[in-house]
This record gives sequence, structure tokens and C-alpha cells, in this order.
Amino acid sequence: MYQNKKYHKNDARSIFNLIRQNPFATVVSWGSSLIATHIPILTDGDEEDFVLYGHIANNNPMLQALQEGKEVLLIFQSVHGYVSSSWYREKDISTWDYAAVHINAKTQLQSQEELRSCLIRLIERFEKEQENPLFFHDIPQKMIEDHLPRITGFWGRPIKVEAIAKFHQGFAEDDITSITTHLEGQKNPLSRALSTLIKKEHGRDH
Repeated sequence: MYQNKKYHKNDARSIFNLIRQNPFATVVSWGSSLIATHIPILTDGDEEDFVLYGHIANNNPMLQALQEGKEVLLIFQSVHGYVSSSWYREKDISTWDYAAVHINAKTQLQSQEELRSCLIRLIERFEKEQENPLFFHDIPQKMIEDHLPRITGFWGRPIKVEAIAKFHQGFAEDDITSITTHLEGQKNPLSRALSTLIKKEHGRDH
């Protein structure tokens, strides 16, 4: 990951929170060629000591790399967006604000018991806030037993973690006000969410 020094992040809690809040990751591996898969990846542990876990379809060609315990790259990304130079006090160059975490990890396949346990936790994570949640134990048993043989669960044990957050650090306060105001005025909800992150970076989240 290219990391401009002023955007480099090494705070373990911030990195861990970005992963937890943005679990839909890109997983990249190398076999006969580069291959990427987009799947939810969750954490087990805390910011000081954690492992990652997920699952893929057995017909996904990435499974071979996972079976061999090869190193994979997991990419987590926050909301992001375009920032127009027309929003600055003086002419400058337009840019894109974002935050991302790259984790190099060694993989290990899960047992069937571990896969089942992780699926229970995965469904709990995303169903608990639904109006009428459908948890793992609510799914017909036959459907579960038919589905489980088609997927493989895995652990990812981090060996390198890199993070960046580019939120207009070093810009004047009135530029920050203009940027966040313009973002909040857009129809795209991601732009409004980006404004919140920029404000937080500049201590304006209260």
C-alpha cells in the first residue's frame, strides 16, 4: 500500500473499527494468476490480537490457494468520495478522500464445526437489526445441510497490517467547512457519510 506520511494510520483501535464497520472485503490471492473475491470478512478477538474469518463457494478457484495455506491480501475500505477543487478557498487540484486497511494474512481451513459456528455468528451480526430477523436456527435444517457441503470456511491470521486515511489533513479550517458542507448537500448518502468521517478526523464529531 502506498502511504503518504500525513495519511498513515497505525492506531490499532481505529484500524480494528474500520474493519468491523466495513466487513465486505476484497480478498486477493495468487495462483496461476491474480484472483480476487468479494466476501464478508469478520473478526474474532480485539484490536490487539485478532483473526479474520469468512467462507467461499467450493467452485471458487481461490479455494486452491486457501487449501495450500498461502498468503492472501484482504482489503477493507470505508466510504469514499470525490472532493472538487471548486470547494476550496483558492484553486487547487481535485482529489478523492477515503480510508482503507490492507491485511496480509496466512490462511487456514476451518473444520465443519468451526464453519457452522462462524455462520451462526455471521448471520447474527447482520440479522439482529432486521425488523423480522431470520437467525441460523430459524433456517430449515435440510436447507442448511444441503448448503454446507458447497462452501468452505477459513481463518486469516494477520502477518502485516497497513492503513491509510486521507481526509484532507493539513487543510485550513474554512476549507474543511466548505468541503463537508458541499458533501452534505449532495443526494448521495455516501457523500454525507464521508463528511462525517472528515469531521471526525478534524475533531468536529461533537
